[in-house]
Amino acid sequence: MRLVLVGPPGAGKGTQAQFIASHLSIPKISTGDIFRANVSGGTPLGKLAKEYMDRGDLVPDEVTVAMVRDRLSEDDAQEGFLLDGFPRNVPQAEVLKKMLDEFGTALDLVLELVVDDDEVVRRLAGRRTCRSCGKVWHELFDPPTQPGVCDACGGELFQRDDDREETIRHRLEVYQEQTAPLVAFYADEGILVGVDATGPVEEVTQRAMAVLRRFAD
Repeated sequence: MRLVLVGPPGAGKGTQAQFIASHLSIPKISTGDIFRANVSGGTPLGKLAKEYMDRGDLVPDEVTVAMVRDRLSEDDAQEGFLLDGFPRNVPQAEVLKKMLDEFGTALDLVLELVVDDDEVVRRLAGRRTCRSCGKVWHELFDPPTQPGVCDACGGELFQRDDDREETIRHRLEVYQEQTAPLVAFYADEGILVGVDATGPVEEVTQRAMAVLRRFAD
């Protein structure tokens, strides 16, 4: 099965991608993983991407697409894959469709993790990170025994800038600008299915797997 997983920051894409890929015995392919593998491996594409990153510039779409093409050409992706973080916009979706056409295949399904903005803010703005060991706690879902102090090492807990409410809401605005057209694109293709991403992780996974089972049947 060839899947794409989309959803806003804080929807739990990384966690669900891992569970779903494991259930289906297909590789989870994220742009972050691809970038790290190419950069650490010193591939020509990795060296090119590092030049942009070292200058503080965004890596151009064509470099990202070339990395995705290489990854989808590997043996373990021939029977299926789950893409997390790509495509991010309609132009990338069109490139992916053309790429898969060249491979003689196509996407089977696009799963959209659906969660409202206030829930995303509640999830992300409650995170607190330890300055010493880096462990992440949550004021509501996984609080430390003593507020502001890490249970693991006794270090001070702080709120990262990207976990502040105003930053989160800006990220959600950017997501909507880029991804609302992407969701519409896949809806028009007839392969988009929404999954309610509220509630415990296990329940969200069960909902996603129920969708996949219906589709497979």
